[in-house]
Amino acid sequence: MAGISCTVSQVGTRTVVRLAGDLCAQTAPQIRATLLKCLVEQPDAVIAELSGLEVREPVALAVFGSVARQAAMWPGTPLLLSDPGDEIAEHFATGRYGRLPVLASTTEALRVEHRDQMPWLADSLLPVSGAAAHARWLAGEACARWDLPHLSDPARIVAGELVTNAAVHAGTMIDLRFSLGRRCLLIAVRDGSSAAPRTEEGFSLTTTAPRGLLLVGQFARRWGTVPAEGGKVVWATLARADPAR
Repeated sequence: MAGISCTVSQVGTRTVVRLAGDLCAQTAPQIRATLLKCLVEQPDAVIAELSGLEVREPVALAVFGSVARQAAMWPGTPLLLSDPGDEIAEHFATGRYGRLPVLASTTEALRVEHRDQMPWLADSLLPVSGAAAHARWLAGEACARWDLPHLSDPARIVAGELVTNAAVHAGTMIDLRFSLGRRCLLIAVRDGSSAAPRTEEGFSLTTTAPRGLLLVGQFARRWGTVPAEGGKVVWATLARADPAR
């Protein structure tokens, strides 16, 4: 039976995940879940050390490209691959499994130039009736701080709905974070439930009733969910470009 181990350690501002065991379709989901949980913490970079992997099914190498694509959408943390060995390096050199930064050693990966940290604004909220209102206020503050007046209304709506969904369906403490990327405003809500976010089939048009993730889908460029330690993160991005300009 195929098995995989994922050992996570922190080296300065970077997270190193040492992978060992058989890489195949059966073990790829565990690798994906581990890497995504590390990305959620938004270190300077996540480094996947591959020296301990035995590639049983080369198609499973696509898991790293899948994680990198998710990271590019949110949270913007780079995924670096290190110490691949000749066989894995040759597979990635074909470009068949994604164009990823592959470094000869973990030491080399740790020396890769740090990316500029995105400006951010965050707060922790109780799952109470006033949480959504505070989320909308914080969204307005973020847009004012970063000179994004055209995003103020959609950011308020998206933040309010994400927080409402977490308060109603998770009922745990909520971490709300706004980050300013080069092309997008990123909004993320972390809660203590591992259950997938719920999209309501119908919603009210009143200003006070929760309208669900359907509204998030209407206003966000992209949105999704990733597992986190002790729960999940639901994220959404809004394009920074002002369509009126």
